[in-house]
Amino acid sequence: RVHLVESGGDSVQSGGSLRLSCAVSGDFFSRVSMAWFRQVPGNGREGVAAIDSDGNTDYEDSVKGRFAIAKDHYKETLYLQMSSLNPEDTAMYYCAAGLLTPPRGGNDYRLLPDNYIDWGQGTQVTVSS
Repeated sequence: RVHLVESGGDSVQSGGSLRLSCAVSGDFFSRVSMAWFRQVPGNGREGVAAIDSDGNTDYEDSVKGRFAIAKDHYKETLYLQMSSLNPEDTAMYYCAAGLLTPPRGGNDYRLLPDNYIDWGQGTQVTVSS
């Protein structure tokens, strides 16, 4: 199992930027697929961005061109660089690791929350207009 701790959430103005971090403990960081999800009260978790062990990435349509997911293998940390933030990005953001084998769903399986095993506790992002 992997232990995940998110940080970097904050309150920002619309148009601003934030970088979320997810510190990972475990000895297989380089081999694990990871993702960022977000959730607002009353809704399920929504996949935002994912990265696999080869560095291939997937993004939810509304964040393409604004968000970037990356892994720092030396620091064993997952990042989500967010720019051009708008109020619709307000949510609790979670990182997740470890895809189920085999994963469920179609081509978007990396962005489906049911496919991930380990989760962090979340970090709040609030964007005001």
